[in-house]
Amino acid sequence: MSDQTIIITGGAGFIGSHVVRRFVTAYPDYTIINLDKLTYAGNLANLKDIEDAPNYKFVKGDICDTAFIESLFETYKPDAVIHLAAESHVDRSITNPLDFVMTNVVGTVTLLNVAKNAWKGAYDKHRFYHVSTDEVYGSLGAEGMFEETTAYDPHSPYSASKASSDHFVRAYYDTYGMDCVISNCSNNYGSHHFPEKLIPLSINNIKQNKPIPIYGKGENVRDWLFVEDHARAIDIIFHKAASGTTYNIGGHNEWTNIDLIHLLCAIMDQKLGREAGASAKLITYVTDRAGHDLRYAIDATKLQEELGWAPSLQFEEGLERTVDWYLANEDWLQNVTSGAYQQYYEHQYKR
Repeated sequence: MSDQTIIITGGAGFIGSHVVRRFVTAYPDYTIINLDKLTYAGNLANLKDIEDAPNYKFVKGDICDTAFIESLFETYKPDAVIHLAAESHVDRSITNPLDFVMTNVVGTVTLLNVAKNAWKGAYDKHRFYHVSTDEVYGSLGAEGMFEETTAYDPHSPYSASKASSDHFVRAYYDTYGMDCVISNCSNNYGSHHFPEKLIPLSINNIKQNKPIPIYGKGENVRDWLFVEDHARAIDIIFHKAASGTTYNIGGHNEWTNIDLIHLLCAIMDQKLGREAGASAKLITYVTDRAGHDLRYAIDATKLQEELGWAPSLQFEEGLERTVDWYLANEDWLQNVTSGAYQQYYEHQYKR
């Protein structure tokens, strides 16, 4: 379909900015509305390269504000929503669970309800795409993988809030006949990642010779997905998935946290000209997170067989590219860690 108007929520965040960039550049006939509240993890500097594109517009707003979302739909009359806006840091969810209920549950239902009313009578011409996480499935033992039919078993306030939002999206498909699709992804890595998460935090700490905190013994296993591969998967699912379907997106790439950090330390030693093993001396074990899931592993066979998607690179290559980006963009990292990035919106959009 050409000449679509798509609202992408959370488009100033880590994954969202990559999705916005892909849609703006790959589909010049589309109008892309980036809706973001610009909380601590939303950074418009992530999109400086496309902010003046003729088919791109940024709108600041809260997905929980019904009147605002209604006015947004009235103004832009979107053909679709790709919904990524979410609180996503597990540690923050343990400290402030209600923030996650509001954004991830209430915000999602607000969007669904406004879309339902705006698109009534023409659901077959509109799509609501909800981007979720593998954490809704809970934790795995040493064997097995999460499939699209795996029962939900969330263990943190974050994953519980995302599980709830998934259920609401399916309920709007079943109850109202809305065209809804869902994807559940594994851990993402790549450029523009807010440095509270494991890989960017560790890169930053290694650069500054600060301790690298590792929960427990570092035995937790995660499946790592390059963020640009995730954005490509979202593109494919948005355009090709049948209504009511769910797809898992994973990197076929399991690593224990400690093995990942040792690999990252070796790459950083080489990039920074340090003696081999120097960065690994910074590894510091800390008390494990409450309710810390042992292992996540995604089976993305359905996405590969039905829609033809597969990861584009090996983890070692993707991690080296990620390190190269952070080392080449020290200003971005400094602005984020200092909080100066939060001034960018005022400078760019309040002139």
